[in-house]
Amino acid sequence: MVDSLKKPALDEMAPGVKAPAKDTILTPRFYTTDFDAMAAMDLTVNEEELRAIIEEFRVDYNRHHFVRDAEFEQNWDKIDGETRSMFIEFLERSCTAEFSGFLLYKELSRKIKDRNPLLAEGFALMSRDEARHAGFLNKAMSDFNLSLDLGFLTKSKKYTYFEPKFIFYATYLSEKIGYWRYITIYRHLEKHPEDRIYPIFRFFENWCQDENRHGDFFDAVLRANPQFLEGLKARLWCRFFLLSVFATMYLNDLQRSGFYASIGLDAREYDKEVIEKTNETAGRVFPVILDIHHPQFYERLEVCVANNAKLTEIAQSDAPGAVKLLKKLPLYLSNAVQLVSLYFIKPIRVERNWGMAR
Repeated sequence: MVDSLKKPALDEMAPGVKAPAKDTILTPRFYTTDFDAMAAMDLTVNEEELRAIIEEFRVDYNRHHFVRDAEFEQNWDKIDGETRSMFIEFLERSCTAEFSGFLLYKELSRKIKDRNPLLAEGFALMSRDEARHAGFLNKAMSDFNLSLDLGFLTKSKKYTYFEPKFIFYATYLSEKIGYWRYITIYRHLEKHPEDRIYPIFRFFENWCQDENRHGDFFDAVLRANPQFLEGLKARLWCRFFLLSVFATMYLNDLQRSGFYASIGLDAREYDKEVIEKTNETAGRVFPVILDIHHPQFYERLEVCVANNAKLTEIAQSDAPGAVKLLKKLPLYLSNAVQLVSLYFIKPIRVERNWGMAR
């Protein structure tokens, strides 16, 4: 068989069980937090809106949505070579991210249910959705004769501690950027069905509504705690999380531009659209958003993309470990300089009446 047509070798823990991807600064993370502080959170300022959102969760609009149909029942060897490898990686990263949300929300609901039942119920219902998403993605991996051992992930993955306010910033942005990612792919493939290489993309329209509702929940929790949104510290942290989420997505996706090309998307243009929409959405609750139209914004991100490509080349070379490290250090330093410089681009202030002002 011609080498270019061979299926890339994938690390497996056991036959059909994919070894988890190695943790890097760009891989999906698992989180824990201060459960006592979360339980003590006062939601009375925005309780009515939170109850309305939780009532929507209870309705469970997607309870019958994630059902595999006949289109899945075929041989998927036609997705082969590099496209197959990249698509499996997309499924794995997506499954890991959804499962991370499930674990966090489930643990939060369990730990605070007796002390803050309203917040606990919201987390419990969101964990239901995330478990459904993760299971659907893991089942999709089985079409490629692989799956993730989610129990092993639960025990083996490192957990990152975030204060409650950081959990809210990060999960709000994660859910909202997830919405814009899914709906952008869905709308593209709706116009270009010839690019839909696998049936899971048909489910993205309803799927992203789960993400959107989850984001609305965190929006309401943040506005119930104005101390998370007011003052200099809040503005600095919102800038940090916006930049972290946007830069992580951009660097990840540009490393995997071949996957997006396989479904007819240009990774750069796709990410720019998602960043613009998420940044605009964040302005509904965050006190600042990023000036993504500043001439240096994407210029500096592109320097990081080029640096990461060089880092990958060095990592794959046959040079001794010490030599690799010496070659990598200037690139790491350059990335740090770019990201710090991006952080200090003057943000756009958002007034409390939700109008926008420089």
